[in-house]
Amino acid sequence: MEMKATDLSARLLATENLSVVRARTRTASFDIKSRILTLPMWKEMTTEVEDMLVGHEVGHALYTTEDYFNPIKENPKMMGYLNILEDVRIEKLMKRKYPGIRKTMTEGYKELNEKDFFGVQKTDIDSLLLIDKINLY
Repeated sequence: MEMKATDLSARLLATENLSVVRARTRTASFDIKSRILTLPMWKEMTTEVEDMLVGHEVGHALYTTEDYFNPIKENPKMMGYLNILEDVRIEKLMKRKYPGIRKTMTEGYKELNEKDFFGVQKTDIDSLLLIDKINLY
């Protein structure tokens, strides 16, 4: 299997030999146990969006531990909230560790917003729950 430049950059950023796979999935993900970073195979995936997804998921590789699942085991309803807060936390840490990734993430999220990836263009933002507003921010 041919290694792409994105795969190599993911490994370098994560400072480990993690596996990068592409799959027909709705979004990117990182399995912290098996150390597999999954990227979606979108028709119109730009370099900026792919790099943003890699930066985000590498954040999970570097900073999300298995302890993350403990509160979810106790209260599964917390998963959505904890996931959003964890995403905010790891992206802040990635931006501190790799300051150049700020622009990449800004551009990637800007493109996703323009394509209404989050499905909120026809939504009154004031009507959203606080946690959804945090997620969009």
